Amino acid sequence: MATTLLSDSERIFIIHGVEDNLRCDGRSCLEYRHIEMELGAAPNCSGSSHVRIANTDVLVGIKVNYSRSRVSIEIGAPEPSAPDSGRIEFFVDFTANADPEFEGSGGDDLGQQIAGALSEAYVSKRFLDLSSLCIVSGQQVWTLYVDVLILELGGSLYDAVSVAVKAALRDLRIPRLSVSIGEDGRPEIEVSDDPHAVDPLEMGLVPCFVTLSKIGSQFVVDVSQEEAECTTVHLCCAVAPNGRIATTMKNGVGSLHTHNLIEALQLAQEIGVALHKALDKRLVKAQELSGRTNGFLL
Repeated sequence: MATTLLSDSERIFIIHGVEDNLRCDGRSCLEYRHIEMELGAAPNCSGSSHVRIANTDVLVGIKVNYSRSRVSIEIGAPEPSAPDSGRIEFFVDFTANADPEFEGSGGDDLGQQIAGALSEAYVSKRFLDLSSLCIVSGQQVWTLYVDVLILELGGSLYDAVSVAVKAALRDLRIPRLSVSIGEDGRPEIEVSDDPHAVDPLEMGLVPCFVTLSKIGSQFVVDVSQEEAECTTVHLCCAVAPNGRIATTMKNGVGSLHTHNLIEALQLAQEIGVALHKALDKRLVKAQELSGRTNGFLL
């Protein structure tokens, strides 16, 4: 990503402000910028959302397909270790508008890193139980393809992506199926022709990322690009609505002492719970205002 150039005076100003719990835009250290959210932003998808945090702009679309396993395991078949569970796959891409360095395949590495973090956060049944996506045990399951497109980049990328993914999953509508046994003894799948015969996904405890950045001796959430240049280390935690941490990862050249790490994890849990509560309220209100029907054919 392109580096934001700061003078020594600007760095000192940012660091001293953080030490006094007053950032350049007037926020406290543990305060997010305003989050704008739209459900159903991509009508051709089974579920979608558009989230913007300051200059960070993220679009997420989800499509569902049911897939069949054959003699050899093919892409889309249930995992051998989880024959009764559906699958969820993430793909993250960047537009050249997000950063000039992302033109062509420049953003592939970062996209794979974000997709891997999402997969790791969603892998446990404690946070998202995919058994509701099973059609025929060991043979046919729903596969959720979650496509994330970064339109613009302005800091707090992981947090914005996770909020957009959760919103798109809330917007998701899965067509109802009927399963019967054919003359050859194999299960036959029939998708309902009624566009309103759909069901939402059982959300469970879907986590969101909370990224804590260390500036000086303080931890800060939702850093701007200028603040990111003053950060020594980032700790990204996937936090469920109940406060349980699904996964953590560290970025940056700095390190954390044990007491700093414990403090950061506790802060991430508190902030994550508050973020989920605010987000759930917004999602309910957004669904009411959107007036979206339960149809998947739009």
